[in-house]
Amino acid sequence: MATVLVTDDAAFMRMQLKDILTKQGHEVVGEASNGKEAIDQFTELQPDLVTMDITMPEMDGVAAVKEIKKMNPDATVIMCSAMGQQGMVIEAIKAGAKDFIVKPFTSERIQEALAKVL
Repeated sequence: MATVLVTDDAAFMRMQLKDILTKQGHEVVGEASNGKEAIDQFTELQPDLVTMDITMPEMDGVAAVKEIKKMNPDATVIMCSAMGQQGMVIEAIKAGAKDFIVKPFTSERIQEALAKVL
């Protein structure tokens, strides 16, 4: 199973994602509350997968994905956002995200996304 870095500015969302991922057999190795933290933790932890919120303080998810992909072009990132707007989805995919999950998400949708990208 995969090692995962969960990134979201909302603590309850990180907790919910962590719970779902752990129940699916993955190991959550780190949590970040903004894009800058996600980049720092990605560098340190080298996880198999990063879940990334889009709208966050300090640095948004799309900018963070671009930075992570610069460091490691093979990085696997799944965007998780309440904003299911087509423009944001396209921007995230162009930045290098492999999939996009719209909040509120289900355990099944997360499992499906991970099966697709890992």
